[in-house]
Amino acid sequence: MFRSKPERQLKGGIDKDEARRRRQNVSVELRKKNRDEQVNKRRVKAEDENNENNENMNANGQAPATKFSQQDVQDRLKNIHYLVQNLNCDDTAKQLEACTEFRKLLSIEKNPPIQQVIDTGIVPRLVQMLQFTHNETLQFEAAWTLTNIASGTTEHTKVVIAAGAIQQFIALLRSPNADVQEQAVWALGNIAGDSPQFRDLVLDAGGVGNLLEVFRDHSKMSLIRNATWTLSNLCRGKPQPAFEKIQRIVPMVAYLVNSDDVEVLTDSCWALSYISDDQNPTNCKIQAVIDSGAVPRLVQCLQHHATNVQVPALRCVGNIVTGDDLQTQEVLKHQPLNALIMLMSHRKKSIRKEACWTISNITAGNADQIQLVLDANIVPPLIGLLRDSEFDIQKEAAWAISNATSGGSDAQIRHLVDCSAIPALAQLFRCHDAKVIQVALEGMSNILGVGKRDADRTGSENKYAIALEECTGLDALEELQHHDNQEIYEQVVKMLREYFDSDEEDGADMPAVSADNNQFAFGFNNNQPAAQFSF
Repeated sequence: MFRSKPERQLKGGIDKDEARRRRQNVSVELRKKNRDEQVNKRRVKAEDENNENNENMNANGQAPATKFSQQDVQDRLKNIHYLVQNLNCDDTAKQLEACTEFRKLLSIEKNPPIQQVIDTGIVPRLVQMLQFTHNETLQFEAAWTLTNIASGTTEHTKVVIAAGAIQQFIALLRSPNADVQEQAVWALGNIAGDSPQFRDLVLDAGGVGNLLEVFRDHSKMSLIRNATWTLSNLCRGKPQPAFEKIQRIVPMVAYLVNSDDVEVLTDSCWALSYISDDQNPTNCKIQAVIDSGAVPRLVQCLQHHATNVQVPALRCVGNIVTGDDLQTQEVLKHQPLNALIMLMSHRKKSIRKEACWTISNITAGNADQIQLVLDANIVPPLIGLLRDSEFDIQKEAAWAISNATSGGSDAQIRHLVDCSAIPALAQLFRCHDAKVIQVALEGMSNILGVGKRDADRTGSENKYAIALEECTGLDALEELQHHDNQEIYEQVVKMLREYFDSDEEDGADMPAVSADNNQFAFGFNNNQPAAQFSF
């Protein structure tokens, strides 16, 4: 699940394979928000009846929605059988008129009658019209209509696929008509964006090769935007696509990420974020993104004025630093830490959380990399989030601090203590998340270890043990002897025996009790702020 840094040996009890955490363990909530942050399907909207073509499309490649009232739609549906007849006749003018009318029906702003159109049985006929190379206008209208059908539900998209549309759209990517090309790009984006299964059908049909050719042949901005979005849909989804099927996309999106167009930049960053979400222990996808030369631009985009760009850029940078030390260093040499400090106070909670997660994977590195974090003065705001923020952000901040105590030098750990790490970690002893408690305990154990070494050297008391007691953290630590998690129980007993001169060994033999009966596990859940200590 996780990949460790082989050259690093952690000091304490956290498994070294857990120090660097891949996205699958922090991104369930984030993946649920993907629909808001990157639309995976787009419906092409038609203009009103006084404008028959798409010459006046807006900056997003879309024209205003068709101005039909619901009554208009119902009236037109009553005559739909005439449209079907005309679409199937041999009169080219009637075919075009009927196809255009279907396109308009499916381009209304709300509740387009997709199922009613499918029920007429015209989808195979529309797919057939994609092959009408002698009539590019009819090809275009048929492609537009099918694109909007594919923008509906999975069942709607399945009907388009069953009619053989994927291969026809891929062929149209080489059309000499840019409008026809663009509709083919758009349709394939809707199909690929529906599900991993449909995405793989497009990939297996050879969609990547023809799609990449679109960028080399045209400079029409709406086409480039839609093609970039379609590339990102070919890279997204769980389970992920086989890397060999999308590997050719990497150099193109690395080139596109240098665009000044916000829409192209956003979707190319998304594509790189999907690719760099590397669950392979060889880190081959992370390395491919690094080798593409995209990292400097991605780091630059962390400070972009558009949040829509910052989100995928941060995710991609965060993914890269889940790799080994050398891959993490490729990010660090482009100085992302100042940007990460700013993102830690971003108005969006998900960005604050992701920034802390990224930092936690950097502090899972070697001592030199931890020192870069300290030198950037990230620790004080990190401790502030650990102390006062929402629980899921506190959790990521706890990982960042604990990882730093595991891989850092004694001097670096002293710096963490000087920034109030002890009371901030101690408050997590009373949270409801067993894993977070273990992370906090591991960090505290490493800190107490430094205090013990300092005390042994100077012949004094362990000042960090005293600091823990003064912030009531020792009380919370003793309470954890009653935790129902055996690993926590054993970890606490070991800490009490090693760092505190008391009778805790008597209490250590007490049986663990259920968390339901633990009167001390209060004030902490995913919806409430942490219980606060005075310090």
